[in-house]
Amino acid sequence: MPILQIRQAIRDAMKEEMERDERVFLMGEEVGFYNGAYKCSEGLLDQFGAKRVIDTPITETGFAGIGIGAAMCGLRPIVEFMTFNFSAVAFDQILNNASKIRHMTHGQFGVPMVFRGPNAAAHMLGSTHSQAFEHFYAHIPGLKVIAIATPYDAKGLLKTAIRDDNPVLFLESELMYSVKGEVPEEEYLIPFGQADIKRKGDAVTVITWGQGVPVALKAAELAAAEDLSCEVIDLRSIRPMDEAAIIASVKKTNRAVIVYHGWPTGGVGGDIVARIQELAFDDLDAPVLRVCYEDLPMPYAENLENLILPSPERALAAIRRVAYKR
Repeated sequence: MPILQIRQAIRDAMKEEMERDERVFLMGEEVGFYNGAYKCSEGLLDQFGAKRVIDTPITETGFAGIGIGAAMCGLRPIVEFMTFNFSAVAFDQILNNASKIRHMTHGQFGVPMVFRGPNAAAHMLGSTHSQAFEHFYAHIPGLKVIAIATPYDAKGLLKTAIRDDNPVLFLESELMYSVKGEVPEEEYLIPFGQADIKRKGDAVTVITWGQGVPVALKAAELAAAEDLSCEVIDLRSIRPMDEAAIIASVKKTNRAVIVYHGWPTGGVGGDIVARIQELAFDDLDAPVLRVCYEDLPMPYAENLENLILPSPERALAAIRRVAYKR
């Protein structure tokens, strides 16, 4: 089975879907002649031409809106944000147009499109370029929100997203584009709303997604050395969410820790805590804990950034705490 980087898996997914369906096209800043800011669209301009791989000005509101209009007219756009931090400029288009047009037109218009790009903190980019946007977009009915952490998931979920008849926010990570993994040569799709158990265990459930996945897996490795067996669940799909997988694991382990990028107030982590206490309260032997950003804007200085970001050491401390092994 071929070993690909996440960026290569994303490129292959777009390439295959553009070959399969002539309605699919890519647009965004530097996606064409520069081959993508992170080389996720390398070679696509040469293969498909400038009508289907479109370099845009630095106008997120403009090209997000053009993408929404194109989707309403029957095309299937992929809109790349150089970082999801820049999607804030296009927030009105996503919030009030992409998510609501099907509902407000009683199904007369759909918006089959993908917004994709890197999400959350990279490295020493400061507070305005280090925000995790799944917490904003998962709040909005009408949107689907996906966060990937492996090449296999990147390709299978992106192909599903491109074929979906609803707007999909597809969240990647600047720091993880070079992560390698096995990707089948034959076509495959991964359904939305289906979590993946990245590591089996029976002592503590660790729920994570996106950039939190390698942190959670490293913490589980450290915990195993202390005879604490962690089950690591990668949600992959934030909206819809695989609630059944979360509850089944918590009923088995009786303990849960949530590891993710994002602030603690008003985010997806708090939503998961609420679901667990509603559906598995009697199975809990300890409070559900969250390991996420400190409740501060992200600093630029590397040493301070490391203090704010979720880390395997912080996750291990939470695992010990819920297992009463502090």
